[in-house]
Amino acid sequence: MSLNTFGHLFRVTTWGESHGPAIGCTVDGCPPGIGLSEVDLQPWLDKRKPGTSKFTTQRKEADEVRILSGVFGGVTTGTPIQLMIENTDQRSKDYGDIAQAFRPGHADITYHQKYGVRDYRGGGRSSARETAARVAAGGVARAVLAALLPGLTISGYMVQMGPRGIDRARFDAAVIPSNPFWCPDPVAAADWAVYLDDLRLTHNSVGAVIEVTASGVPAGLGAPLYGKLDSDLAAAMMSINAVKGVEIGEGMAAAALTGVENADEMRMGPGGVEFLTNHAGGILGGISSGQDVVVRFAVKPTSSILTPRATVNSAGEEIDLVTKGRHDPCVGIRAVPVGEAMMACVLLDHLLLDRGQTGGLRGQIG
Repeated sequence: MSLNTFGHLFRVTTWGESHGPAIGCTVDGCPPGIGLSEVDLQPWLDKRKPGTSKFTTQRKEADEVRILSGVFGGVTTGTPIQLMIENTDQRSKDYGDIAQAFRPGHADITYHQKYGVRDYRGGGRSSARETAARVAAGGVARAVLAALLPGLTISGYMVQMGPRGIDRARFDAAVIPSNPFWCPDPVAAADWAVYLDDLRLTHNSVGAVIEVTASGVPAGLGAPLYGKLDSDLAAAMMSINAVKGVEIGEGMAAAALTGVENADEMRMGPGGVEFLTNHAGGILGGISSGQDVVVRFAVKPTSSILTPRATVNSAGEEIDLVTKGRHDPCVGIRAVPVGEAMMACVLLDHLLLDRGQTGGLRGQIG
């Protein structure tokens, strides 16, 4: 299997399987002299780890990250950073029934069709467990961004669960970490708790929409045509397990707007150009405008449910399959820190690309 690496200058290669001894990643292209330790990375992994509430899988993983290389004396050396997270709570016996059967909605059948062999234990390489390595890499990216762009902030939150969206008028960033859904609307969060509990008890699952916003992004990141910031962000978010759609700014809703409504008008302010709206999501022509970069992605319902589903096995026989094990009734919950991590990795990658191409020079206005 190839193509386990993403990024241009800041490059991340993930490795490992859901039920193997460990998962991890190799981070290449990290600048030297950045303060970094496991303590800097662990809080981001704690946001993603399983078993944090009744609304996530009850698999118990500490997700403790170890730095094996690339750091000396508490700072990065500029050499590859190897990160490892041990798997400690595998229950491979839960997957014995699907060794020869293909779970509907999963990558089981496509892995079999492509490779002729697959690790059926929790999905192996296709498991969302792989995203823990991305979050660890995102922690490295955040440490570098904090040093190079101290005013940059990245925040992810859930804006929709199933058909139930938040009320933007009640948006309160302070409540995001205080509920199990990373929801900025306290009324919606309470409603979602009842809704998801009912789905969970009836052996069902539901999808979600996650929004990730980066504030303090300087103008000039990204390149026209084949190096667009938004195309790399879209690819990064789409590569997350279970993601089926990505939007930048207004996204699909822009198709329903007129040119008068959609264009982000400008005026001169005390600090320079100021945009009156942000329909473009902070990116114009593939290049950041200095506004907030806003990305949303849609996560499908968890395919592993205890309700019987029609499928086939490797012998071509038609069967009904119940997927046993410990699974998230809404995988979108733990996708929030993963989306934040991918935003951090892409922004750092493009910051390094811009420094290499332009040296940070910018055209002057006024």
